[in-house]
Amino acid sequence: MNTLSATTAFLDEAADLLGPRGLTTDPERMDAWLTDWRGRYTGRALAMASPASTDEVAALVKLCARHRVPIVPQGGNSGMAGGATPDETGTALLLSLRRMDAIRSLSPESGQVVAEAGVILQHLHDAAEDAGMRFPLTLGGKGSATIGGLVATNAGGTQVLRHGTMRGQVLGLEAVLADGSVFNGLVPLKKDNRGFDLKQLLIGSEGTLGIVTAACLRLLPAPIGRVTAWIGLDGIVEARTLLRHVERDMGEALEGFEVVPAHCLDSVLAHLPDARSPLAGRHKWNALIECVSAGADSAALRERFETSLAAALEAGMFEDAVIAANERQAEDFWLLRDSISAAERAIGPAMQHDISVPVERMPEFILAASPAIEATFHGTRAVAFGHLGDGNVHFHVLAPPGSVRGEWEESAGKDVSARVYDLVCEWGGSISAEHGIGQMKVPELARLHDPVALSMMRSVKLALDPLGLLNPGKLVIASPAACA
Repeated sequence: MNTLSATTAFLDEAADLLGPRGLTTDPERMDAWLTDWRGRYTGRALAMASPASTDEVAALVKLCARHRVPIVPQGGNSGMAGGATPDETGTALLLSLRRMDAIRSLSPESGQVVAEAGVILQHLHDAAEDAGMRFPLTLGGKGSATIGGLVATNAGGTQVLRHGTMRGQVLGLEAVLADGSVFNGLVPLKKDNRGFDLKQLLIGSEGTLGIVTAACLRLLPAPIGRVTAWIGLDGIVEARTLLRHVERDMGEALEGFEVVPAHCLDSVLAHLPDARSPLAGRHKWNALIECVSAGADSAALRERFETSLAAALEAGMFEDAVIAANERQAEDFWLLRDSISAAERAIGPAMQHDISVPVERMPEFILAASPAIEATFHGTRAVAFGHLGDGNVHFHVLAPPGSVRGEWEESAGKDVSARVYDLVCEWGGSISAEHGIGQMKVPELARLHDPVALSMMRSVKLALDPLGLLNPGKLVIASPAACA
């Protein structure tokens, strides 16, 4: 009865604080947010809170600290590692930032925008475009991913080759810490040597050190020239040769270089009824290349790119190519790339690995790891695609035919992932490139990561969240002895 009374008291206080729009215990309203995007993890929650301001978040976190209620922050629920899903105990509060969706300011003159955590990436793109600017980070889930989630996971995407991950886009940050205090670091300074760069500590911390409520982000002038091409190649090594060739010819104009194997393209074409292959023939590998320019002469950009491709074709670097004739065709090319994860998921059970290896070793890793996994785990199919220029490999292992979704992933699939991560470490890579650790990779991080780095991470967690209430069970778990 004491526990029930304490829970009731907490919920009553939270309801008074947030009002009817800000708190719900209705299972139907919460249900869609209790399972991760991949369908791998489903949890329960004490309630779902939807604060409308940073002040409400701060007051709510103070209330949770007083009642010892764990908090699971959540943005668009489009993460790939179960980082925004509560556990099955039902003791945690699911904290949705989706109501905090205001763009507080946008200045083309300074190249800065201040967006709240719940702003959807596509909406930020639209607002920047209306101002003649752009936000230089995009990904397949831009229609649901939120700024807070992108900051918390240090998201990457298809423009990392030139502009870097989310860490490189954040100029300032506002966050609520575990005791309810507000870290206000939104104002960016070119030079500031007052100790640690605390915003960088929070970026990529997956809500375990603080709850991001707003971010000051950099904007760039909108590109005037854009040229996009779909290339058919005989192999992944040839793709790397082409990448280096285009880099030399196009310089900073090169923004994206994605590699797509034939299997992934086939899957997308089967998944999207109206999609068509950009090329007449079928090629073992495909590359999606995009160059942009903020200069006024878009025709010159296209001419440079065509000249570069003509030289590459003459040198035998690729088999066939088509350059998008207009913006619509360019977007159709990108739709094929952005639909790979959904198309592969529709095929059946799979273990999807977001990993990275040194850029120059990415082709050799794919050529070595794919047959090694297929030979070890009979009936599986290894499929790799990703951002060739930054070493990020999306390494999917499809289950043998007839495998039952949900069962295979929890049995043989775990052995597959362990072996994939072993191979990644043998090649000097990382078990997480851009999707974070979440709850999915916590055991593997503890098994494979540098123990000194893990110790430092645990120390930071204990210092900033001594009660262990912020997103428990995610990223890094402090030792029980230290928490006692």
